Amino acid sequence: MKERKNKLMQKVERPKTLKESALASLRDAITSNTLKPGTRLVERNLCESMGVSRTVVRECIRHLESERLVKGLPNSGFVVASISDAEAREIYEIRTMLECSAVKACSQVITPEIIKQLYDFHDDIALHLEKDDIKTALKLTTRFYELIFKTAEKHVSWVLVEQLNSRISRLRAYTLSSQGRKTAGPKDLYDMIKALEEHNPDTAVEICERHLREAYDIATTIDKGSDV
Repeated sequence: MKERKNKLMQKVERPKTLKESALASLRDAITSNTLKPGTRLVERNLCESMGVSRTVVRECIRHLESERLVKGLPNSGFVVASISDAEAREIYEIRTMLECSAVKACSQVITPEIIKQLYDFHDDIALHLEKDDIKTALKLTTRFYELIFKTAEKHVSWVLVEQLNSRISRLRAYTLSSQGRKTAGPKDLYDMIKALEEHNPDTAVEICERHLREAYDIATTIDKGSDV
C-alpha cells in the first residue's frame, strides 16, 4: 500500500518568484560575460531590461554581491566585479582537488546508465558551443559535473563547488572565448567519460587535471577586466 502511494505522489516543482527569475537572469548575464567586469549596474536600466521594480533589482544586486559577482564602490553604486589572477589560481586549485577526487571515486561505482547520461551531456554541450550558445553550455557543464560528484557520493564536496559555481562559470566563459577551446573542452570531457566507462581512474584523473590546467593557462592570459 505504501509503495502504491509513493507511485501516485509526484514531486511538484515550486514556480520561481519574480526575484528568483530576475536574479537568475542577472547572474547569467554576468557569468556568461554579457555584462563585463567593470560594467556599472544602473538600477533604472536593469528595471527596464528585466521588467521588475527597483526593490527587486536592489535585492538581486545585494545577493550577487554576496556571491562576489558584484562589487560596491564608494559613492559610485555597484559594478560587475572582476576576478584577479590570484583568485583564478585559487579557484582552479580547489577545482582540481575536488573534481579529481570526485572523478576517481566515480570511476569505481559508475553504471552504464550514468555513462549514457554523461555522453548525452557531452553531446548537448558540444552542440550548444557550436551554436555559440555559451549560457546553455555553461549550465549543462555544471549539470555534467554535478552528476559525477553525486554518483561518487561526494555531496559535501559538491556543496563547496556550488558555492564557487558562479565564478567558475565566469572563468569557463572566459576560456571558451579562446581559439579552439570550444572543441578542445568537449573532447576532454569525452575522453574523461571514456576512461570512466573503462573504470580507469588514473587516466580519468589525468585527463581531468590536464583539462583544468589548460583552462587555467588560458584564463590567466585573458584580460578579465577591472572593477573600474
